[in-house]
Order: sequence, then C-alpha cells, then structure tokens
Amino acid sequence: MLYRSRALHLALAAGLTMILTWTAPAAAETALSDAAAVMLVAKPQLQHPLYGRAILIAKPLAGGVHLGFIVNKPTRVTLGDAFPDHEPSKKVAGPLYLGGPVDANMIFALVQRPDSPGQGSVQLTDDLFVTIAGETVDKIIEAEADHARFLFGAVVWRAGELQNEVERGAWYVMEPESSVLLQRNVAGLWEELVRRLEQKGSML
Repeated sequence: MLYRSRALHLALAAGLTMILTWTAPAAAETALSDAAAVMLVAKPQLQHPLYGRAILIAKPLAGGVHLGFIVNKPTRVTLGDAFPDHEPSKKVAGPLYLGGPVDANMIFALVQRPDSPGQGSVQLTDDLFVTIAGETVDKIIEAEADHARFLFGAVVWRAGELQNEVERGAWYVMEPESSVLLQRNVAGLWEELVRRLEQKGSML
C-alpha cells in the first residue's frame, strides 16, 4: 500500500539517503564503476515478471552500489490516489510508475531541469535529477509536474551485481536519453529501443 503520511515519506527518504551516502570498501574497477549513469534496456531473453521488457536509469554510488529506476511500467495508481488530501497531486495527469521493488512505499520524482531541484536530489545526467526527499518531491508536484515522472520503489544493486548481470547478457547498456526516460507514451518503447540496438549491433 502506498504511504499516506508525509512524516512516513520523510522517514523512508532518510533511510534511502543512508544508501546514497554509504561508503563500502573500494571495489575493483569495472565498466560500470565510474560516475556516469546509464540507461538499461532488458534484452529479449531476460524473462522476468518485473525486469522483462524493462527500461531503467541506473546511477553508480559509493562502494560500487548502483541505484536505478524502471521508467516504463505505468500503474493504475495516480498521485491523487496516493495523496487524496493534497490538491496539487490530484491535478497531476498520468499514472504513477513502478520504479522497483525497494522502498515500494516511497514516491520518487525524476525531473528534467538544468540544476538541482533541492534537498535530497541526485544528478543522473546533465539535465535529469532524481529526488528522494518528500518536501522536494512536493515542490516538483506543485510546480514542475509537466516535465517529471513520479515513481514508487527503486532498484538497488550491490557492488558488482549489475556488472555481473550485464556480462551474463541481461541488459543492453546505453547513454541515457532524458526524452526517452520521460516519454509519456511508453507503449512500444521497449520494442523500439531493442530494434534500434539490434540494428546498431548488426552494423558493427
């Protein structure tokens, strides 16, 4: 069930902030261990009820951990359903998206803008941020919802896990494209990206 309390949201945000600032012993250098975010596209052979046909944004954090969000799994829940007493939420068109299985009671905002939207935000690309702090998410809902995507839940990979999945052939790895990550109509988006990637691969 989605959280109904702002206080609970802030408590959950504090918990995830610990993940963002946690430092583990240094991991070996891998192709995914630098500071750059990547866009992941599930390969057709990845048969999984959640990750199959999924598109994600993933960001490396301290100690080789990766934080990510599925961006193409809309639900039947809206912000108005999640916050029935919050008038700005009821005005936001479109569904909430299932971002992942971790902290699934928590709302995150992906927002496209040139600078940080505020406290509790992590920069993913030059013009894309993810926000975990409840107060900042509220500000985005109230003023910037037209260029944001709201998700519940996240994906967290421990050190080395994502690299292992890539090496096993689970994911295509791409440069992030904000227009794709925030595309309103996601029907057929996964198929389009797979065709693009397979055509590119056949030309190499």
